[in-house]
Amino acid sequence: MFTRFQLAKKYLRYWLTASNGKGHGIHSPFVFDFIKHVKNDKKEYACYEKIEEQRKKLLADETVIEVEDFGAGSSVIKTNKRVVKDIAASSLKPKKFAQLLFRMVQHYQPQTIIELGTSLGITTSYLAAGNTHAKIYSCEGAKNIAAIARQTFRNVQLENIILTEGDFSGTFPSVLSEANPVDLAFVDGNHRKGPTLDYFEQLLHNCSSSAILIFDDIHWSAGMEEAWAEIQRHPAVTLTIDLFFIGIVCINNDIKVKQHFTIRF
Repeated sequence: MFTRFQLAKKYLRYWLTASNGKGHGIHSPFVFDFIKHVKNDKKEYACYEKIEEQRKKLLADETVIEVEDFGAGSSVIKTNKRVVKDIAASSLKPKKFAQLLFRMVQHYQPQTIIELGTSLGITTSYLAAGNTHAKIYSCEGAKNIAAIARQTFRNVQLENIILTEGDFSGTFPSVLSEANPVDLAFVDGNHRKGPTLDYFEQLLHNCSSSAILIFDDIHWSAGMEEAWAEIQRHPAVTLTIDLFFIGIVCINNDIKVKQHFTIRF
């Protein structure tokens, strides 16, 4: 992975070169709509307070658990015995991005959502709250982390989440067969080039005709940047949006001209 200094330099370059995020001069109807109604939506939705209260509890939880690592692992915590509050501090998606995912689900109303990397269940809860009539299929490798996520779902009273435990290489194909076709996916489970591209290819074969795929930490390492570039070049990809910490991919034949946008967020 990149050092903090390297990431800071990359982020500064992104901020200086990206579109200002207000929609001016954007000629893509999809991106203009995304900026106006999703990215720049400042409303405080009812679920925000309830889910953020769970985040606060997790950030204060001193329980020690055993954690199996199947992906690139934590860049902060190097032992398999971990304190819940440390996991929360290092792995939970900041509320700015978690709430963006909520607004995306609320706006586009996908019926079938896949999440690779449940963690402690905060982002999953935002996805599920965005459309309580949708089915959220979430995958988590570590058994004890999945148990905490299930408690998070109970605490926020969300019942539209199907959580699968185990190594993604074994669980993901069966989850895809059940979830097919996928309307929206959030990939946050393995920050390595090979697995990321593998998940992308598997999702492509199970996408609906207007699917949205979201990849986390696209600038986390040289390998992840290479994976993001390959995804952008793929013939099936019609539009991408780079928000630095996440990348949004559209698989939609109604978008006729391939376009890539980098937008401040």
